[in-house]
Amino acid sequence: MAIKKRVLLSFIEEDKEKVQGLRLLAANPNYDLEFYDESVRVAIDSDDAEYVKRRIREKINRTSITVCLISKNTHTSRWVDWELEESDKKRNVIIAMALKGTAEAVLPKLMREKKLTFHGWDPEQLNKLIAEA
Repeated sequence: MAIKKRVLLSFIEEDKEKVQGLRLLAANPNYDLEFYDESVRVAIDSDDAEYVKRRIREKINRTSITVCLISKNTHTSRWVDWELEESDKKRNVIIAMALKGTAEAVLPKLMREKKLTFHGWDPEQLNKLIAEA
């Protein structure tokens, strides 16, 4: 059995419910989607941006892959932009995948600049991309 890859899921707060659906798929033994989720599950209770960045950076440093889960408004998030910039500095593989129900969207800044591929919602494809990273 292959070792699960450590992945950070980057997304906006309003998509938390859809992201939880992806997490449930990954936890389902009958579904072929495997990764160890290092993402923030509970909002960090602080108004101190530097403290929040330190906590998220710790999580990024434990990963090799960042999956940006994209919806219509993801590109407006300064936190998603920051997570992607930090992931890029660490040389994480960055995967851009639409959330279920998202047919088109403006990509976050780093993804546009690096011309990263935007994948439509497909958990099987996501599993393949994670495995190959």
